[in-house]
Amino acid sequence: MSDDLIRLTATEAVARLRRREVSPLELVEAAAARIAAVEPAVNALPTLCLDRARDHARRIMAGEGAEKAGQPGWLGGLPVSIKDLTDVAGVRTTYGSPIFKDHVPTTSHPVVQRIEALGGIVIGKSNTPEFGAGGSTFNEVFGRTRNPWNTSLTCGGSTGGGAVSLATGEAWLAQGTDHAGSLRRPGTYCSVVGIRPSPGRVTRGSVNNLFSPLSVQGPMARNILDLALFLDTMASWDPTDPLTYDAPAVPYAEAVRATGAWRPRVAFTLDYGGALAVDRETRAICEAAIGRFAELGCVVEEASPELGELAEALLVLRSQHFVVDREIQLRDRRDLLKPDIVWNTERGLAATPSQLAWADRERARFYREMARIFGRFDVFVTPSAPTPAFDVMLRAPESIAGRKLDNYMGGSMLNATMTLAGSPAVAVPCGFDQHGRPVGLQVAAPPRREEVALRAAALFEQASGLDRLLPIDPRPGVVPPPEA
Repeated sequence: MSDDLIRLTATEAVARLRRREVSPLELVEAAAARIAAVEPAVNALPTLCLDRARDHARRIMAGEGAEKAGQPGWLGGLPVSIKDLTDVAGVRTTYGSPIFKDHVPTTSHPVVQRIEALGGIVIGKSNTPEFGAGGSTFNEVFGRTRNPWNTSLTCGGSTGGGAVSLATGEAWLAQGTDHAGSLRRPGTYCSVVGIRPSPGRVTRGSVNNLFSPLSVQGPMARNILDLALFLDTMASWDPTDPLTYDAPAVPYAEAVRATGAWRPRVAFTLDYGGALAVDRETRAICEAAIGRFAELGCVVEEASPELGELAEALLVLRSQHFVVDREIQLRDRRDLLKPDIVWNTERGLAATPSQLAWADRERARFYREMARIFGRFDVFVTPSAPTPAFDVMLRAPESIAGRKLDNYMGGSMLNATMTLAGSPAVAVPCGFDQHGRPVGLQVAAPPRREEVALRAAALFEQASGLDRLLPIDPRPGVVPPPEA
């Protein structure tokens, strides 16, 4: 019975909860059994809070929160995972850092408060790189999280543990964060879906970068309808976050269900006119997948906005985030910070006012280019990662398509472009390479038009059927050789 339950989609499980065909406690026990079975192979949820989850399940079964059962995003007792960057009251939350290895917050992050108020049950904390910095999920507190499609490979980062918890059936939904692809690349590497919402769509609560649009909170799931459901759970105005605004009049899950005969106008690029390195096989798989939109009756045209010096602008702007967040730790606990965080923070401290001003001008230029594209097209589609999952022992790929990377952020620009454009962007699976590694598309829409990106991704998902492969049992394998 528990195996049958973990194979339900989130939408199916919530429907059964509403009809009382299954109880929240039964789902918690099904998740616990699955975690015990697969966790030794993947290390996705290193911190569990199953007794806390059981207590919450019993409260829901006793009628707690029943007055909210008609709201969009009501989960009714569905188990979810929460990224270890995000506070859960009474549950060890380390941020992946030795500095906070024993930290137990007394108050939950506002997004967790909202998820729990709408019937989500937290079963555990998902693994993340230290302070979320990195494209591969490992840290000095909990070690490495492995890709269930091939446990010799990375699951990506930084919401890597969340992606793996979904792909293996440990949880039905996963909360995460995204700065330069942290909800999208792990989704691609694990063949699940994730959306980076527009800044302000989901509260970031008590972070110190409250007025910056770069880092956001968001959902991951096994399919697009489940993703829309969880975004409905999270989306709201919140007084603790000045960028937030009201949830949409039409819930995202309702918009996805109403996709029907709608056919979006699709612009695409595979590599921004050669400006970004993308593996040959990934290019071929993604090009064929984009062709599916044309087969479905969509207008599909290539469009390549000028990247210019956007990669350098990202590093300048991103490094200021690290100054705000890590300057004090760099001063007081430098020996406990990993080199990437030291590098980013020192880079930010060395930036001049002219460099900061230039980076903002470069970001504004690119935003205007994307606005012109969105004036003609509904969505903008690219590969969701430039290369499939790489060796789990590496912090980043050493090269992509023969081009050596200058730094650990070198493989993130396909995702970071949409971060800098302020666009909501969905990662959706589109196939597998010759070694069985998942490949995905990134479907972006104009700012605050999450429903457009979700509907277009759902249209593709319905045609591909790849969501029906999940969940999977972890599979051992070898590391394929890098593409020359």
